[in-house]
Amino acid sequence: MIKTNAMRIVETAGINYKVYEYNIKEAVDAVTVASYVKKPVEQVFKTLVTEAPDNQHGFNHFVFVIPANKELSVKKAAHAAGVKDLSMLPLKKLLPLTGYVHGGCSPVGMKKNFPVFIDETAVLFDTICLSGGKIGLTLELNAEALAAAIHAGFADLTLD
Repeated sequence: MIKTNAMRIVETAGINYKVYEYNIKEAVDAVTVASYVKKPVEQVFKTLVTEAPDNQHGFNHFVFVIPANKELSVKKAAHAAGVKDLSMLPLKKLLPLTGYVHGGCSPVGMKKNFPVFIDETAVLFDTICLSGGKIGLTLELNAEALAAAIHAGFADLTLD
């Protein structure tokens, strides 16, 4: 297996992790990934990239990591990021901005270090699963160790 940037960064940070590989060629949603890795959907997280309409607090882009079966509350996300408004990043901007494709986007190892916020429910689990940086690759690791390594915060981010 070829290591991804996400895997190298997690290893450098000294975080123990488990790798799940599954043979798919195109993006699938995080709920489907949960069935592949045989984990509850609440324990599998997806990575969403947003943009603010103007350069607020020195950043235009923010990354949110939420459970597979939940929807991002843009209002809660904006509050967590300390900005007035956010919108989802258009898909055509994802690869040039982050270096990742849809379905393989990880909060670890993007081209730039954007502010990252992880849904507070992640701490309810010993480990969470998230993209390992390419389609068909999932990492299982401790959310608090991940947050410390990538300077992420925890917040209530999903619709009720």
